[in-house]
Amino acid sequence: MLLLYAMVVVTMDFGMAQAPATGKHKWAVVVHGGAGVIERSSMTPEAEKQYRAGITEATQAAAAVLDHGGSALDAIEAAIKLLEDNPMFNAGRGAVFAADGTNQLDAAIMDGKTMNAGAVADVQHTRHPISLARAVMEKSGHVMLVGAGADAFAAHVGLEQVPQSFFFTEHRWEQLEKELKKEGLPIPARPEGAPPAPAKPLAFFESPENHKYGTVGVVALDRDGNVAAGTSTGGITAKHWNRVGDSPIIGAGTYASNQSCAVSGTGIGEFFIRLTVARTICALVQYKGMSLQAAADDVVQRQLGAIHGDGGVIAIAPDGQMAWSFNTPGMFRARLAEGGTIQVGIYRDEP
Repeated sequence: MLLLYAMVVVTMDFGMAQAPATGKHKWAVVVHGGAGVIERSSMTPEAEKQYRAGITEATQAAAAVLDHGGSALDAIEAAIKLLEDNPMFNAGRGAVFAADGTNQLDAAIMDGKTMNAGAVADVQHTRHPISLARAVMEKSGHVMLVGAGADAFAAHVGLEQVPQSFFFTEHRWEQLEKELKKEGLPIPARPEGAPPAPAKPLAFFESPENHKYGTVGVVALDRDGNVAAGTSTGGITAKHWNRVGDSPIIGAGTYASNQSCAVSGTGIGEFFIRLTVARTICALVQYKGMSLQAAADDVVQRQLGAIHGDGGVIAIAPDGQMAWSFNTPGMFRARLAEGGTIQVGIYRDEP
């Protein structure tokens, strides 16, 4: 059964943008901040306000780049860097903690024009993993770098390096403690440089499940008609053994081709990897001629649901089609096309 997508509509200055010159495409962008057990009952009004503001800010940043003639890649990087710096989202500063008390960050970016791609996994000291993924794509000759080597490459190309404590947020640490206690596992020492533990637990979230899984991602179409996709994540709370999910795997959580579409996914990565979700959606568009929304729904609602996978996607096509689909209670999401108004949504049941 297809989901009903409800959004809050906010008017922006981009609604007054002039139409592009003849022969040029209108730009468009879609943003997500993670899908999962995201319900009104599990979130405070203040948290909801901050999530909406963060998604809106990222969408506006991407739109500003595109409106000034920037590339889809530039727009994606600008938006995701904001989300990586926003402690509300599971990426960068605000990423969930692994079982050993570290933040292990993954990211990927792909250019639909050239089909070049870059990805990183288990990054622990680079402030903006999305910028590192782009550097891998443009400066390394490789597609994926991992661990200490990825951070070393980031330093080599001049990307900002930070201590692990930079990524620390108290509410994510409390989520880790709750998960480890539930599993009967020891709680690691707080990271060096982290602030002291508060006198009492935070009351920001009513449910530790609110964001056990999460990711941020952006897909964009620029005025040259090129699409691109980017994704960044901290992975799963209390993950073990340097687990890597779908986000940095090209074709699973991130994919882009001007021959079909661009997709960024969010959810339980193991299922996205098995189905190569992002590439499968694009293949349905390219080879079966399905509309973007129909392709996204087929993969997320039917195929992913059939193997009990939870999550969602955002997608965009070179002809301007935009889509999202999710089989969870909510997904932080927004979209905007040149000359239009921004649409922002969180819950599945929004009026």
